[in-house]
Amino acid sequence: MDARSILIVAVPLLLLGAVILAIATTVGRSATATGQLGREARRADRSALPVGAARADLDAQARARFEETRAGLEPAGAVPARREAAGGLVRFGPPADVEAVGVSRRQFFNRGILAAQGLTLGAFGAAMVGFLWPSLTGGFGGKVNAGSLSTITSFFAEKKQPFYVPEARGYINPYPPFALPKAKTAYSQSILPGMQQGIVALFQKCPHLGCRVPWCQTSQWFECPCHGSKYNRVGEKKGGPAPRGMDRFPVEISAGNVMINTGIVVQGPPIGTNTTGQEAEGPHCV
Repeated sequence: MDARSILIVAVPLLLLGAVILAIATTVGRSATATGQLGREARRADRSALPVGAARADLDAQARARFEETRAGLEPAGAVPARREAAGGLVRFGPPADVEAVGVSRRQFFNRGILAAQGLTLGAFGAAMVGFLWPSLTGGFGGKVNAGSLSTITSFFAEKKQPFYVPEARGYINPYPPFALPKAKTAYSQSILPGMQQGIVALFQKCPHLGCRVPWCQTSQWFECPCHGSKYNRVGEKKGGPAPRGMDRFPVEISAGNVMINTGIVVQGPPIGTNTTGQEAEGPHCV
């Protein structure tokens, strides 16, 4: 699965998780803040309510305590409000405006928690997208300038080994012109232009279990030290448990420079592909 496919799956899941977390937090805090009485507590409250004469006695006692308290507060000038003649409570005017009163402590903490969660999830999501999103220029995941074609071909002739490009995590090796007719039937159109220019760019990762495949100078093959998979100079499988040849990248020549498109990984050729006919040229390293 490439980076774009991971993004398509991961980003919606991240957003869904954020929404579920926000809803769960809001509902949970609301239930905790308001609280709920149990069934036994509600039954006990109903059974404790006075009725009939008992209620009238309680009202008389309450009025007596009220008058006693009022009499005690009158010398200090702090007198509680009386009921209106009609029997209603004293009216204090319309309710206060919520915007004028401001935000309660509970609302402040609830909103603060939701804001912190949103910032955390947003930062995590942005970091994940930035990590997975393929680079369009420079570095692995984009187009990497491997250097001039003349310098790379001179390196082949002098060293008899592939030209390693760390930024592309891969090798560039020569591809013989005589093998092009077979290559046209074995490789995709995205790989052929590089072969026609005389080079092939190979991903360093072994298709078996992902180990880095080094070059064996004596056999002139790529030989994986993990499980013994072997590949010829152009990455075609020659032995071992690997399911195919080495994966590769499209290549283009721009202003004399070799540009490796690491944003596209093309699967290696199937087992049995041998367009160059190259056999081991010396002892194996693995």
